[in-house]
Amino acid sequence: MKLDILAFGAHPDDVELSAAGTLLHYAAQGKKIGVIDLTEGELGTRGSVESRYEEAAAAAQILDLSIRTNLRMPDGFFEHNQVNLLKIIEQIRLYQPEIVFANALSDRHPDHGRAGKLVAEACFLAGLRKIHTSHNAEAQEPHRPRLVLHYIQDFQLEPSVVFDVSPYIEQKLQCVKAYKTQFFDPKSNEPNTPISGELFFDFLKGRMQEMGRPAGLDFAEGFVINRRFAVQDLFSLR
Repeated sequence: MKLDILAFGAHPDDVELSAAGTLLHYAAQGKKIGVIDLTEGELGTRGSVESRYEEAAAAAQILDLSIRTNLRMPDGFFEHNQVNLLKIIEQIRLYQPEIVFANALSDRHPDHGRAGKLVAEACFLAGLRKIHTSHNAEAQEPHRPRLVLHYIQDFQLEPSVVFDVSPYIEQKLQCVKAYKTQFFDPKSNEPNTPISGELFFDFLKGRMQEMGRPAGLDFAEGFVINRRFAVQDLFSLR
């Protein structure tokens, strides 16, 4: 199955928190979208591996994903090495996305920056013919996505581009709240975390308003790109 967009996250919920609005927009246009989680989030303070799989499946339904896969790298301890690069290269060649979303290159959680660099490097290497990979015993053809976008997470990074997600705010929040063990629940006896407070969703909406305001948008998601990109029509810029 060829995908239009393939989004990678170090943990289940990374993609939803930072890029769900953009994915919802393209899902509404009929684009084929997939998410690949690198880890099972097993070191998360709240919830369990089992609950994270259930929550990821619920979020996938809201996002109308074509595929969702977990590579089961060790949470907190996966390395930037050949083995993990090849795992990601195989997924890129399998789904041949036009666009890849990846974690922020710098963030509070060290997994995020490491995952962002890992995916970006794999996207380049996936286009090299002399790197051999296979799926179900069949050799894979090289494929390099034409665009890699790093979504912005906890750290407030300067975006290269912002995307209008104003029509999708409530759906995005539904996607995030699908991870019910991770966020505010007055009945929960689990420890508090930086994202489990009652005001976290106010922060999330405020962040999107802050991203959108300079571009004249009510709400936006921001992305960083590590190369120049061209436009064919200056009048289409906002």
